[in-house]
Amino acid sequence: MTGEFGATGDLTWLWWIVAVAVATLAVLAVWVWSKGRRFTTGDVFRASRLSSGNRLFPTQVAITPTSVVHYTPRWFGRREETIHMAHIASVKIETGMVFSDVLIETSGGSDPILCHGHGKGDAARMKDLIEKYQTEYYRGRGGPGSPVPVETGRIDR
Repeated sequence: MTGEFGATGDLTWLWWIVAVAVATLAVLAVWVWSKGRRFTTGDVFRASRLSSGNRLFPTQVAITPTSVVHYTPRWFGRREETIHMAHIASVKIETGMVFSDVLIETSGGSDPILCHGHGKGDAARMKDLIEKYQTEYYRGRGGPGSPVPVETGRIDR
């Protein structure tokens, strides 16, 4: 009778260990999934999880009319870098067999933003959006090329 009770007790512990392991894996999966969601609305481009460096937490790039935001989630916290449209000097796309890398260089001399593992279509769309927003910025939103009114000191009546 004692031998049977011991075997049943061993099976109960085994089931508890399996249940705790499954629950832990489920919590980890939800954590990783939540970190990989879009971090903002609008034009957000997420790198593929199949590309190197993006397996758990894929890098994301948000492009707005005023800035480019490079967002990288981490286990705890995140890394976020923002560049204003006026400070973007160039956008380069390096296309591989499956994925493309996008290099966004700044005019201020700081390190460029390098985004690995985007689809070819996403990379081209990112470049097009940046060029579109820069054109809009410099045409009418007070960029360096916009005319500045000069005061003459004269009063017109």
